[in-house]
Amino acid sequence: MWRTHGPGAHSRSAQPTNHQISLLNRPAHHAQPVEGSEVVKPCIFPSWASHLNPWQMGNPQGYCSLYSGPCQIPGLGGSKRFTPAKMSKPRHHHHHHAMVLPARHFFNNLTQVISVWVYDPENADPDELLGSAEEPSINSIVLSTQMATLGQKPVIHTILKRKAYLSNEKMKKGTWHVMVPMTRDDALKEIRGNQVTFQDCFIADFLILLTFPLLTIPEIPGSLPISSPRGSQLMVSWDACVVASVVLVADMETFQTNDSFRTWTRIRVPPGSLSDAERQSVADVIVSRDGIFFLINGVLYQKSFRGFVKLGRILNLPDGGITGISSRKWCWVKYLSKAKERRSNFAVWTENEIYLEYILLKFARLVTTTELKNILNLSVTATLTIHSVEYTGHPLEIAVFLSYCTVCTVTKKIFLVIYNEDTKQWVSQDLTLDAPIDSVFISHFIFSALPGLILWNKHSIYYYYHNFTFTGILQTPAGHGNLSMLSNDSIIHEVFIDYYGNILVKMENNVIFYSKINTGDAVKLHLWTNNTTRALILLSTSGYTYFLYALDNGTIQIQDYPLSLETRSIAFKTQDKCPYLAFHNNVARVFYFLDKGETLTLWTQIIYPENTGLYVVVESYGPKILEESHDISFEAAFGHCTKTLTVTFYQNVDYEGIYDYFEMQHNNTGLVMVQLRPSEYSKTCPIAQKVFQIAVGCDDKKFIAVKGFSKKECHHHDFSYVIEKSYLRHQPSKNLKVRYIWKKYGCPLRLDFTEKFQPVVQLFDDNGYVKDVGANFIVWEIHGRDDYSFNNTMAQSGCLHEAQTWKSMIELNKHLPLEEVWGPENYIHCFSYAMGKPGDLNQPYEIINSSNGNHIFWPLGHSGIYVFRVKILDPNYSFCNLTAMFAIETFGLIPSPSVYLVASFLFVLMLLVFTILVLSYFRYVRIYRQYIYKPPHKPQRKHKKN
Repeated sequence: MWRTHGPGAHSRSAQPTNHQISLLNRPAHHAQPVEGSEVVKPCIFPSWASHLNPWQMGNPQGYCSLYSGPCQIPGLGGSKRFTPAKMSKPRHHHHHHAMVLPARHFFNNLTQVISVWVYDPENADPDELLGSAEEPSINSIVLSTQMATLGQKPVIHTILKRKAYLSNEKMKKGTWHVMVPMTRDDALKEIRGNQVTFQDCFIADFLILLTFPLLTIPEIPGSLPISSPRGSQLMVSWDACVVASVVLVADMETFQTNDSFRTWTRIRVPPGSLSDAERQSVADVIVSRDGIFFLINGVLYQKSFRGFVKLGRILNLPDGGITGISSRKWCWVKYLSKAKERRSNFAVWTENEIYLEYILLKFARLVTTTELKNILNLSVTATLTIHSVEYTGHPLEIAVFLSYCTVCTVTKKIFLVIYNEDTKQWVSQDLTLDAPIDSVFISHFIFSALPGLILWNKHSIYYYYHNFTFTGILQTPAGHGNLSMLSNDSIIHEVFIDYYGNILVKMENNVIFYSKINTGDAVKLHLWTNNTTRALILLSTSGYTYFLYALDNGTIQIQDYPLSLETRSIAFKTQDKCPYLAFHNNVARVFYFLDKGETLTLWTQIIYPENTGLYVVVESYGPKILEESHDISFEAAFGHCTKTLTVTFYQNVDYEGIYDYFEMQHNNTGLVMVQLRPSEYSKTCPIAQKVFQIAVGCDDKKFIAVKGFSKKECHHHDFSYVIEKSYLRHQPSKNLKVRYIWKKYGCPLRLDFTEKFQPVVQLFDDNGYVKDVGANFIVWEIHGRDDYSFNNTMAQSGCLHEAQTWKSMIELNKHLPLEEVWGPENYIHCFSYAMGKPGDLNQPYEIINSSNGNHIFWPLGHSGIYVFRVKILDPNYSFCNLTAMFAIETFGLIPSPSVYLVASFLFVLMLLVFTILVLSYFRYVRIYRQYIYKPPHKPQRKHKKN
């Protein structure tokens, strides 16, 4: 088996830390099949288990849980298992060792170097078997080297994002080294090797979980224990996505672990915070990212790193009267919420009110029974109380069990309503149960696409499968459903359900009954421990079940429980057989995104004996926004039938030219749960159904960018420049000074202003480049410049009437900002006579796509900087508002005026001057001559006197 010696993670104080990775062998029934085989992998639902202590605090014993894959290897002389090992103590601050792999930690980018080797349990060192090896043993070095010689080389694949990481170095001392980044939403990895055998042995794929660590609350000297009432049974709570993070409440102590109780600490409270009676009155417990919550005498308390506090009105919770608390049982790493609101972490309820807790300890009241009477149209005079609240298998739904009675003396009715946190809708379900007035029922929803649950009281199990169409009481071989009669009158203590559909019912005296979802009977398993030991059944980080024992000396002990062997042993006695031989499919993910115009095609295959008539059932739950097409192929040979179903999910909606584009989009998006299952099933079948989500809507990881632009090819700095007012669209009175923000706009592409430019838009997601965008898009200069144009006219583009332009769209939407006046919501094409007016088709066509040859061209009289935003215009392309920015800097020589033009201008100017001079000459000469011949003042003559 692959051994991984692996990575640590950042502590909250950013100190180097050590994690020990526990990779334990899984029972044979957890063996992973070839790709496409039908197995629901619990590792899809990540489990974190990290006890983190900085080195300065001493004795670092962090545990980063890994999910072990099937490691069974048929070998000579029997069955061998190449088993992964554990992460052990690092040699120095930046070098960690894991079960099978020394790992180095790069704190700047959270990158881990994981070392991998192979070992044979029959010839391994004890440290390798215990999972504490710091390096491979001599036998393991020889085995790994031999495997490498034969062509073996491990590759680490991520499950959710489908990325692959392989070693770029040669093998060193029998180990391969693979560099892997740590991420929150892609923590599940699988180590896969080449198809190489050695002495008829092969190495099976191996699942690991590389996550950030969780901290355990430290014990404070002088604190006092907190526990359940004396003589009560164990109660437990775990994080749905971190099954190794568990809080256990016994009648003498409370324990916390982040590594499935390989190590544990005690949870205690400060003296004086509770009375002695209150400290021994824990009624329920929940572990959450916001701390550990205890329900004591109707009051909710929180234990966290900040201390132990009572929660009440200051946090919008009642000061008392709380009857129950509940958290999620199933983990969905991804889900789609149209409301864009965070979903709740756990629920708190009284007899008449329900409260939900959100991240950062924020509580909000969900509903009251008075409001529920109005919602469900119940009689105002009837008595309605909240029986219990439970999270379903759906990532956004909450189930509320209500007690209803008119004369509440003998019996009551229990019925179920489901609330969707995204749509805010309440839906009544087809579940009604008549019960004694003082009866208490506990529920546990199964992991399925359709609502399904197990409901139990002290003696019997009620099942509701396939959206409440297959119901009843779990029957025993004795012909009745009373489990107490087969367990010495003991009552039900715990019902354990895993992702594989296994159901274990543990009585208080530790008698165990086994069933499977979608079946209506249960069998009694062999007694595993004595009837006085207080025990629980839990799911470990390795994907298998184990017993947890709380001993009288105040310690915890765990013991692996071989569920597969136990069930096979019972099936051999009862001659129970699975009705089909194999059930395969190519569902590789638990979460799929579908955007406009996209399809999802999957296949599933069932192989069964002839004349049994089995088939595959495809069931969906959620809004009716997807269409399906089915194609079935059939083959029969050698007494067996193979039936293959190919199913395609798609949408057939045209969003162009509709009145309310955004409302249409909203109505056709949402989360659809889908499951594939055989038509018949039994307890010996490996898995009940394949469950996955299809999210129809906008993937927030999707974005576009213009090809050829980056932030690395220019000097990184901001600067200012001025845009001449005549170049602006709205002709302001002053020039516009703008700031070029490099981080936002990137490096401008420098173009000669004689060059035309056509943007090439590319689509990306979190995995990188997807494809070039072929849809229509528009561009505009964000600062208002309009001194550019397009080389294609409307007529050249094939328009039959005048196309939309920025000028026309601004005129129609004067009340909107520039970036909102034109988009897919109001786009109308110009290729039909039925729309628009003929108009002037010689105008520039301002819509671009990859095939229409439309380019942007620039004015030749001046250079400048243009900051453009591009937007996808096609209303049938994506639910996302896809935009991107890019910048263009134009340059070039401004052309000189023509010589002839200058000469002509100078000649005209000189002629004009000469003409003026000549005319002024003659004018002055005329005036001058006049004064020569006619003096302006005649002299006066004197007359003689006679």
